[in-house]
Amino acid sequence: MPSTTARCPDCGSAIYTDADEQLCEDCGLVVDSDRLDRGPEWRSFADDETNPKRTGSPLTDARHDRGLSTEIGHTAELSAAKRRQFVRLRRQHNRARLGDKRTRNQVHAFTRIKHVVSNKSLPTQVRDHACRLFRSAQREGLLRGRSIEGFVAACLYAVCRMESLSRTIDEITEASHSSREEFQAAYDALNRELGLPVAPTHPREYLPRYADQLELSTAVERRAHELADRTEREGILNGRNPSGVAAACLYTAAKENDADLTQSEAASVASVTPVTLRTTYQELGP
Repeated sequence: MPSTTARCPDCGSAIYTDADEQLCEDCGLVVDSDRLDRGPEWRSFADDETNPKRTGSPLTDARHDRGLSTEIGHTAELSAAKRRQFVRLRRQHNRARLGDKRTRNQVHAFTRIKHVVSNKSLPTQVRDHACRLFRSAQREGLLRGRSIEGFVAACLYAVCRMESLSRTIDEITEASHSSREEFQAAYDALNRELGLPVAPTHPREYLPRYADQLELSTAVERRAHELADRTEREGILNGRNPSGVAAACLYTAAKENDADLTQSEAASVASVTPVTLRTTYQELGP
């Protein structure tokens, strides 16, 4: 269609649009071009004109088949006999998708991983990384004789350590419904056989989250960071639970800033006993 507003810069004639180009209708000059396809991204097929989708959900490591398997959908435009037939087909199809124990274990583990990630407000990359780590452990045969829940907890804790996310062992094991013994056996196997690039946890990684839960001021958190660095310089951190050291640093900083915080409150947030907190507090000095 010729444009009534734009004119050719050479001859002044009207300009019309042909596909992704604007051309002069007299001299043929290409005035402008737009290489972007602004049409619909989907294709309409004759057998399903009402459904514009051309692809499914994106690939994800959080599913045993990465989201590539076919699913038999539901429709109301079938007779009763056909609906019963498709119910049977759907049941057999689901059984065929989970035909071996290895796949069933993956489905169970990935479901638990997604639950823990949602429960602990962890990012999506932690979920995907933990699923890949579980797949690697299964491929190396590390699951034999060990619980799936223990490996779920171990994979999530290892990924949190690698991503510098402050989550304690007790938090992960509680959310994954695994015992400390199951976690320890799985984590030792992962670390021994796969060589996890996990660095020691520093107390400062826990400080922002604990300070937020205890509703402490920025000044208290800043002072706690200084105390955490001091524990590393003076060797107070050696051999101690970094979560408990972080709680002790926050308690010490709160005392210095006259903030209202008890030892029991700080210890409860860090999942340690007040005695553990008090030992570090006494070494830091009131």
